[in-house]
Amino acid sequence: MSNQRAWLRPAITILGVGTLVLAACSSNPNSGATPGVGGSGAPGGELSGDIIISGSSTVEPISSIVLADFTAANAGVDGSVDGPGTGDGFALFCSGETDISNASRAISDEEIEACDANEITYVELQVAIDGLSVITSPDNDDVTCLSFGDLYALLGPESQGFDTWSAADALAGEIGDEFGATHAPYPDEPLVVTAPGEESGTLDSFVELVLGGPIEARSQEETTRPDYQTSADDNVIIENIAGAAGSLGWVGFAFADENSDAVKSLEVDGGDGCVAPTPETIASNEYPISRPLFIYVNAAEAEARPELAAFVDYYLSDAGIAAVSEADYVELDAAALEETRATWDGR
Repeated sequence: MSNQRAWLRPAITILGVGTLVLAACSSNPNSGATPGVGGSGAPGGELSGDIIISGSSTVEPISSIVLADFTAANAGVDGSVDGPGTGDGFALFCSGETDISNASRAISDEEIEACDANEITYVELQVAIDGLSVITSPDNDDVTCLSFGDLYALLGPESQGFDTWSAADALAGEIGDEFGATHAPYPDEPLVVTAPGEESGTLDSFVELVLGGPIEARSQEETTRPDYQTSADDNVIIENIAGAAGSLGWVGFAFADENSDAVKSLEVDGGDGCVAPTPETIASNEYPISRPLFIYVNAAEAEARPELAAFVDYYLSDAGIAAVSEADYVELDAAALEETRATWDGR
């Protein structure tokens, strides 16, 4: 993510400093032209207000870039973005504390119930594609590819207490090659795991996409091993992975890619051979841990507040959605982007 604006990584509060209004008119969301003045709906109208965004730390860089550009062109609009995790973000969103929830997974049934209980209606908008990157230290020369079966043996609910890679050898032997070719025996080195915690949609996605098959086959609980270092901050995960030769963890593609000098992304075998995470393999779903990224917009607030509607209009415009590639994620293809825009227009 070398092209990403480095100052956007932490949770930020952004103050609008410009005078133009960047508001892609919802009647023409595909326009590549810079939107003009008057996004409030009145000719020459001026936007004002606060836009509060929280949720996924994976989606945070994209929304941060969009919000920075939008507020820079709208002097009356302030905004903030933070990334406590998808689950924590939905808790805030469904209690009416935020306007937009960044999400690295779809909203759960329990979260839908929470929103319903508080009469929070929303619009779900896919904005990008991500590939979960399984990472280790560049000093780990013994491991270049891991299958879903390997990852279950090392990180699944039956691996609790394994403090070396080789401790997972017997479990990997039981699993065999049903979920991709096993790479056991593993090195006889300390296994130091750092990865997202329970507040993270990235954890939920990893359990569903990677561990789900072995979990079902072995009638285990849908979770990871509990005994590893968790963090809601992807930068902490990167630092810990870089600092231990026998490290193992996972983050969104952009975080691994921008730190490729500090961590090594492993190829992953979901049953069709080892595939490295790249924008091309993620977009084609050849990489087996690809997933959609979303924003959820409070529908009633967007209806009542021109600045919020104008912000989402801009987010989905050609200029706004360019933040996806700027943040080092994978853009939607034309058909998928049109579907997202149509969903917003039809709200």
